[in-house]
Amino acid sequence: MSKLLPGENLVLRDHPHWITVVKSLVVPAVLLVVAIVADFTLLGPGYGLYVPKLRTFLTIGVVALALLWFIVVWIRWKSITYTLTDQRITIQAGVFSRQEKIIPIDRVQDCTTRQSLIGRILGYGRVEVDAAGAQGAEVLDHLPKPGDFRDQVFVQSEKRRGGGVAAVTSPAPVPANPSGV
Repeated sequence: MSKLLPGENLVLRDHPHWITVVKSLVVPAVLLVVAIVADFTLLGPGYGLYVPKLRTFLTIGVVALALLWFIVVWIRWKSITYTLTDQRITIQAGVFSRQEKIIPIDRVQDCTTRQSLIGRILGYGRVEVDAAGAQGAEVLDHLPKPGDFRDQVFVQSEKRRGGGVAAVTSPAPVPANPSGV
């Protein structure tokens, strides 16, 4: 996680939505089901493929593989961090080698959200941040509460540019007798 600059305040810090972990665990879950079915059918003593202790080794191997897969998925999920401060948006990714993208908040020109039906139900989506001088939009995929993130980007951008709520001046008072008579 990146350190904050002097005078910088953290607004939001998040990882991708938990659905990315669930999606990645489909393959090991199917593998476990296949191993369990094979244990009780094809590799049982009543079938031609029966080899003593094969069921035990197969089960232990599949469980170890599924556990290793889960650990890798978890580490990859935790290694991606989306950070929004009052000065910048930071996207960090990587376990062994780190990749970091920084977008100054005052350079943000547009912020678009996209949510599928499942994303709307589960509360995740895609945020595309378009910054001045950048080659295309930066994509924050599977971001929890993308609307909140987008709104905070606009609030911080307006504050940074001096157009925030505190900088809005009230109109000059209207005299009680505008005609001057």
